[in-house]
Amino acid sequence: MMPEFRYGPVELMLVGFEGERPGPEVVEAFLDVVDAGTVRLLDLLFVSRGADGTIEILELEDAGEAVGLGDLVLEATGLASAEDIEELASELEPGTSAALLVIELTWSKKLAEKLAAGNGYVVSTDRIPAPVVNEVFAELAAG
Repeated sequence: MMPEFRYGPVELMLVGFEGERPGPEVVEAFLDVVDAGTVRLLDLLFVSRGADGTIEILELEDAGEAVGLGDLVLEATGLASAEDIEELASELEPGTSAALLVIELTWSKKLAEKLAAGNGYVVSTDRIPAPVVNEVFAELAAG
């Protein structure tokens, strides 16, 4: 019997942007993938790193109206631990900000169920950022 998972694999994605809050294009990008069902947004936090290195974290309910996400309903919160948030925020340059998205990869839920049914499991996964993939293929095509 195949197990039925409530959630598929989850990814923590730190999306940097200029200024203290994301612009409309960044917000639209978040909403587009959620509306399309490509991902399920479980949690969303805003992280700023001051010029002195201090880190400020705002929950969606505290910053959602200011960025145009006041009506966004999160599926689940609290999956990213304080340690996760601190570790990811440490990657920010002083004086920059980011959104931390906790997203369920809805497309891979069925894969995870089938792997579990066959006693299989994912050992490791790495993501290659789209700009890098495109640059490599452009270089290969150029010969």
